[in-house]
Amino acid sequence: MKQAVFDNEGSRIRWTEVPGAERARVYLHGLGSMSAVYHAHIAARTELAGRRSLFIDLPGHGISDRPGSFGYTLEEHAGAVAAALDEADVRGVEFIAHSMGGAVAVVLAHRRPDLVSRLVLTEANLDAFPPLTAASSGIAAYGEDEFVDEHHARVLESVGPLWAATMRLADPRALHRSAVGLRRGSDPVMRTILEELPVDRVYLQGELSGELAGRESLEAAGVRVVTVPGAGHNVMFDNPDAFAAAVAGTG
Repeated sequence: MKQAVFDNEGSRIRWTEVPGAERARVYLHGLGSMSAVYHAHIAARTELAGRRSLFIDLPGHGISDRPGSFGYTLEEHAGAVAAALDEADVRGVEFIAHSMGGAVAVVLAHRRPDLVSRLVLTEANLDAFPPLTAASSGIAAYGEDEFVDEHHARVLESVGPLWAATMRLADPRALHRSAVGLRRGSDPVMRTILEELPVDRVYLQGELSGELAGRESLEAAGVRVVTVPGAGHNVMFDNPDAFAAAVAGTG
């Protein structure tokens, strides 16, 4: 486990790291998740092994600190990840990022282009104010104190045992603020940033999640959109073969 300070209070973002050849791959998780839990089994596959791999937990999640004064916006999450990469002394990394982590990676690529050479995004949030059926919108619909005091436990019961196993490790206030920040989106919004980034970009959409909104515009901008058969939101679990192929650049 390694760590880096990401705010003025000395709070630390932490990650586990597997040594290997450069270019490094950085794995980022979604809302209420952890990076190693969702991606370690992918990084260990034969076609991906041997590369330096960093499994970063965003502030408020997993093994990272959860300061009460932190805003947990997409920009602040991106700044914390940048602090981790600066401490790790890496540049031009490949980001493999899921859901909210994908939105953070897009914002980071916009703010610190020196850090990012490739994006592999799995059902990343690209637009502000997603429908109320989205988990972030459901959490953000409550006030912060209301969520912490009354609804956090109910959300844990409703998301199912897999997601709850990592969500219960996230700080409730950090979870709520992250959801609010994700729902608000970035400025410019993530989709606009992604379409304009001058790096290799792959977007994985689970077949069971339905058609990706704005797919034609993304493809026209050079984003490679892959519909993964038999997969829902958690493509890395539902179809690990296709997921690993996309990360390796062979699928």
